[in-house]
Amino acid sequence: METSHGICRIAVALGETHSRVLLEQVDHWQEYLALVNMILFCTGIPGHYPVNETTSSLTLTFWYTLQDDILSFEEEKQSVYLQVYRPVYFQLVDVLLHKSHYPSQEEYDFWISATSSICRWYIPYFVYFHLQDTEALLFGFQSIAETIDVNYSDVIPGLIGLIPRINISNILLADTVMYTIGSLAEWLADHPVMLGGILPMVLQGLAKPELSVSSVSTLKRICRECRYDLGPYAQEILTVSQVRHGGIHSNTSSGSQCMWLMQGLGFLLSALPSEEILGRLHSLITPHIQQLDTLAQQELNATNKQSIIHIVGMLASLFTTLDINRQADCLEGAASSRLPAPQSTQNPVVVVLQQVFTLIQTILSKWLHDSEVVEAVCGVFDKSVRTLLHDFGPMVPQLGEMLGEIYSAFPQASALDLARQMVHIFAGEEHHISHIRSLTEVLTSTTLTIFQQGPRDHPDIAESFMDLHAQILKRKPDLYLSEQLDVKALFYCGILSLKFPETPTVKAASQFFTEFLSRCKDMPSFGDVLQRDGKLLTETVLQAVGGESPSSLTEHFSEVLLNLSRHCPALLSQWLKETLQTPGFPCAQVTAEQKHTFSQQLLREQTNKRRVKEIVKEFALLCRGLQGSGYSDY
Repeated sequence: METSHGICRIAVALGETHSRVLLEQVDHWQEYLALVNMILFCTGIPGHYPVNETTSSLTLTFWYTLQDDILSFEEEKQSVYLQVYRPVYFQLVDVLLHKSHYPSQEEYDFWISATSSICRWYIPYFVYFHLQDTEALLFGFQSIAETIDVNYSDVIPGLIGLIPRINISNILLADTVMYTIGSLAEWLADHPVMLGGILPMVLQGLAKPELSVSSVSTLKRICRECRYDLGPYAQEILTVSQVRHGGIHSNTSSGSQCMWLMQGLGFLLSALPSEEILGRLHSLITPHIQQLDTLAQQELNATNKQSIIHIVGMLASLFTTLDINRQADCLEGAASSRLPAPQSTQNPVVVVLQQVFTLIQTILSKWLHDSEVVEAVCGVFDKSVRTLLHDFGPMVPQLGEMLGEIYSAFPQASALDLARQMVHIFAGEEHHISHIRSLTEVLTSTTLTIFQQGPRDHPDIAESFMDLHAQILKRKPDLYLSEQLDVKALFYCGILSLKFPETPTVKAASQFFTEFLSRCKDMPSFGDVLQRDGKLLTETVLQAVGGESPSSLTEHFSEVLLNLSRHCPALLSQWLKETLQTPGFPCAQVTAEQKHTFSQQLLREQTNKRRVKEIVKEFALLCRGLQGSGYSDY
């Protein structure tokens, strides 16, 4: 095996490295063809990769190289080479199909039990032997469907017609059938008449736990791609899905599969006539809401916690894809009976959220100190507002009030993240601005207390707080005209956040200062704070670059320096001079001349982000004594 492996490596290296040169030696095409056939043999070397052979995979890139080189020649040469090498590629397909076979039933039986009698495996062996060819061919179709436009293939209709005739009693074959159907979902969307023959197989697979992953994945893809043609099958899909998820109540189903299924059902519901959606939505989620209500009354323990997180996560997954506005966009200008709901009608997701809001408050009141439960609950609203956008508006007053209450009682980053999303969508709407302002003030007041007490143990809160205020600065900076928002205190929070070792926190703080500095000319209060404390900001960044912070964060500090140079170059020049003239600052490694050069280089750049990053990186390496060490190449 070692010898054949070595020979294969030599053959592949020759073929890959000199493919074009060898192709051009037209007089010696037979010798090169012999080399290609040797590599083909290596691709099909006996055994199952990687159990008892590791050679076949070495050859795979060669086939891409040969193909690309042949297709790079002018048309006349191409036709000659294709005449020679097309038969090789046909052989390659046979070889790859053979290599993609599962091990024989005999081998499986040996692995499972060395004592199994011949009567146990004799007949299944022959059945399985014939199934392998079908499985391998389907696997080939599936792989091709993922990489080419199957809409132009005249083979696919025949394949789709044959699939329902395949007996999927064998699990390995059934798995591949499911994935093959999933890979053809886009084709089915263009040929919906074929759905009637295919869907029953998918739903049949959905009922089998051992096909859970492949069938759920395939149904989700069909619901996403073919949703506008699934109306006649909607009730059957929902019924089978609910039966399939009967296990949800006992949490025996895999969490990710539940989420995929809910996302698929969200796509399905989105495309139904608007007057049907709410009723079907209620029918789908009522059992889960009832279980959630029961759990809300029970004691706090790990089992109940996981059940709550699981159900809430399913609702979030459903609301991620349940978007009736997407239906309206797709159908705009087209004659269809599936018209969007009138504007006066509330979005069905909003209706459901309002109906369960009291239940959610009950859960939060009991689990307020558990960050996972709070994060899951915030996730439902976060996914909903991202999907519904302005349709989420009716929820803003009560959600804003609840968020303020839970954050004041027990601050958690997920509440800040949800508030940031609400600011992004609703800060520009006049009838929502008072609720957004009140929420911002409550969250800021509580977080300032955390910073005063020492935020080092709460990097996630610092990160989310910086992200929230960067969003406010971007969307609605006049919120800072409120006397309740202390701009100077926020500036100090940003400086403290820059000192954290965690990358996300430093990144969020640098983004905050990017937005803050861009607003200084328009907002007098910002300009005043910058005049007073800009030197402290400059000093903090230089300390970090000089070695106080990990070198991996240098890129984010360069963003702050770039924006200081861009928006207040005269002030930055003064602050650099004052801070860098201190002996040993930011470190003892750099000379006064090197510090002067760094200042001059930095002040010359006000727009070139890449150049500023290079300047700051070089200075950081100097401070660490690493310039010229090769470290700067990484």
